[in-house]
Amino acid sequence: VPRSLLLPIMADGSRLRPQANGGNSSLIMNVAKSGYRVFSANSTPACTELSKKITERLGVELGKSVVYQESNRETRVEIKESVRGQTIFIIQTIPRDVNTAIMELLIMAYALKTSCAKNIIGVIPYFPYSKQCKMRKRGSIVCKLLASMLAKAGLTHLITMDLNAIIVAKSPSAAKRAQSYAERLRLGLAVMHGEAQCSESDMADGRHSPPCVRNTIGHPGLELPLMMAKEKPPITVVGDVGGRIAIIVDDIIDDVEDFVAAAEILKERGAYKIYIMATHGLLSADAPRLIEESAIDEVVVTNTVPHEVQKLQCPKIKTVDVSMILAEAIRRIHNGESMAYLFRNITVDD
Repeated sequence: VPRSLLLPIMADGSRLRPQANGGNSSLIMNVAKSGYRVFSANSTPACTELSKKITERLGVELGKSVVYQESNRETRVEIKESVRGQTIFIIQTIPRDVNTAIMELLIMAYALKTSCAKNIIGVIPYFPYSKQCKMRKRGSIVCKLLASMLAKAGLTHLITMDLNAIIVAKSPSAAKRAQSYAERLRLGLAVMHGEAQCSESDMADGRHSPPCVRNTIGHPGLELPLMMAKEKPPITVVGDVGGRIAIIVDDIIDDVEDFVAAAEILKERGAYKIYIMATHGLLSADAPRLIEESAIDEVVVTNTVPHEVQKLQCPKIKTVDVSMILAEAIRRIHNGESMAYLFRNITVDD
């Protein structure tokens, strides 16, 4: 995002330019203070660091609040300043303890609502439970449940990043997103089709039904044809990756087995280097070790989710800061400007 976009807008529509002697620094602060506040929903280092980066870019102070766990593990939130009639932005990153982070956000939103805040906007770079956004067998759409809870607690809007995508598409369903990346970067496009051997945990989704038996119940003496289980073909690549740098783009990288398998196929097809780019780097369990031992050359993720421990375990993991785009989103929402500009008018260099 161009740095000029982050300057506050005055009443006449012009942007406030900082003076060399810092003479209007207090004016910038007053412009911000008169309209909105920014709070951090927890005191973890990752959330605090991201919140400070965002507020520094906006030229505002971080709201005063206390969030802590009592001895019985209940979450308590105390707002230490008046928010009456203000627009409030709550920044919440999601650490490993996902459910505690959700309770912190819910309780802070409700505390601000009961303190007569005008609007409460959640800034949640990685929306928890976003992987559970579809009905699966006799499960539930947990993402919808969480959204309803946040609305009930008092959130009026939500800023998040990349809810669901590659230049190499890891699957046909990701081809549309991969095409947008390829067109923007003016690069070629390849699509991977099929899947690796399924784990036992995936056997219950119905893909291996009906069983491989002949059903003769109710028809004695009549032999019916054998019913075969549903199967997907092995992984193949549609497109030429020989001698090229392959970039696999996805929204979340958590369990990395699929990425490792895709990298091996691309390497066999002659890819020169293989990069993984994902918005949210969850990198659970032994993901860092698998990445380090794989054909993947580098994994690039953003700081929407804390992953400092994983970076220490695997030097291939690199982080991109998203505080600038989140700060610009906050500024545009507060000033009633178009959010579409963030996605249409930013050049490749930015």
